[in-house]
Amino acid sequence: MSTKINQLKLNTGEDVEKIKYYCAFSYLFIRPLFKSKLFEYFDYDIKRTFEVNSYDLKNIAQYYDIAVPKNFLKKIDELDIDKCFNEAFSDEEVKILTYEDEKYPDYLKEIPDFPLSLFYKGNLDEIDFNYALAVVGSRNASMQAKIALDNIISGFKGTNIAIVSGLAYGIDTQAHLSAIKNNLKTIAVIGSGLDIIYPSSNKKLFYDIVDSNGAVLSEYPLKTKPLARNFPQRNRIVTGLAKGTLVGEARLKSGAMISANLTLEYNRELMCIPGNITNPNTQGIYHLIKNGAAIVTNSNDILEQMNWEIEEPQKNDTISSLDDLQKRILISISLDAKTFDEIMDDIKENVSLIMASLTQLELLGIIKQAENKYYKCI
Repeated sequence: MSTKINQLKLNTGEDVEKIKYYCAFSYLFIRPLFKSKLFEYFDYDIKRTFEVNSYDLKNIAQYYDIAVPKNFLKKIDELDIDKCFNEAFSDEEVKILTYEDEKYPDYLKEIPDFPLSLFYKGNLDEIDFNYALAVVGSRNASMQAKIALDNIISGFKGTNIAIVSGLAYGIDTQAHLSAIKNNLKTIAVIGSGLDIIYPSSNKKLFYDIVDSNGAVLSEYPLKTKPLARNFPQRNRIVTGLAKGTLVGEARLKSGAMISANLTLEYNRELMCIPGNITNPNTQGIYHLIKNGAAIVTNSNDILEQMNWEIEEPQKNDTISSLDDLQKRILISISLDAKTFDEIMDDIKENVSLIMASLTQLELLGIIKQAENKYYKCI
């Protein structure tokens, strides 16, 4: 374990003894709000927090008007600090982000029930949390919502905007996939230990996030199962990490609505993608819009709402080098994919010249031909 200790020192710059206390606290499965208030009461000193006594607990309960968890002192006394540490880092890829770490996001410190520490796999060094956008929504998202979300995230291609979501089915999955596709950093916050990937179908996505210099975070130690109660707690971290939250689709009673309400409680920006009004998954969306949430139909809407100024990614100047016929073809298919015959009717040019131009545009990677023989812009 000495190699791991040295690794932790390099990753966090913190005293390993402190890290042991943070690890031990992660094994206390009690309300996050009580943990954060306890930590706050002891001036964010993790060792003093761990040494709390009955007199302190009485003062804390009165000061914060908060209930003390049942048998709390007994639970602390039963914790073996070294054993917790060894179990938490039995996987060599696991790292820890504590409240004292300089990489701990400022936005997350602002929420009332902030996590004292987070375990993670991946890389946090290149993620700018000042430009983090939380994305939440239905697990049973419609294809329309997925396409709309993909189009919006694609508008951020190559920028420093980071996409935060929960690795669940539906909107979460699409958010992570679109971020990776567009060379954006993405962070997944899960409701289990980092050794239990849920849903299991997202195992590849889990490692794609890690391999793309993103990160998967959890406040739970290894071997923690994805229990139902963990996910509402996970939601507060997803929204807490970001300056604003974008809701894809949401029923009136759903985890996405919990996240939306948390966003408002945290005084962050709340935005929604409008959808088909006959879809039950949009009932929550239009409820939020009626109550002041911003409507988002493209990436610029988010930039304006968040007051973000981003450096435009360097554009390829291939378009400017195209000849007149090639540009006319691009204009023809810019809004809708078309068949060869439809392009001929629109362009009214020699068949051989159109075929040659289409071939050249395909070779340049500007357009592609789908299986149904339609041409469309990439």
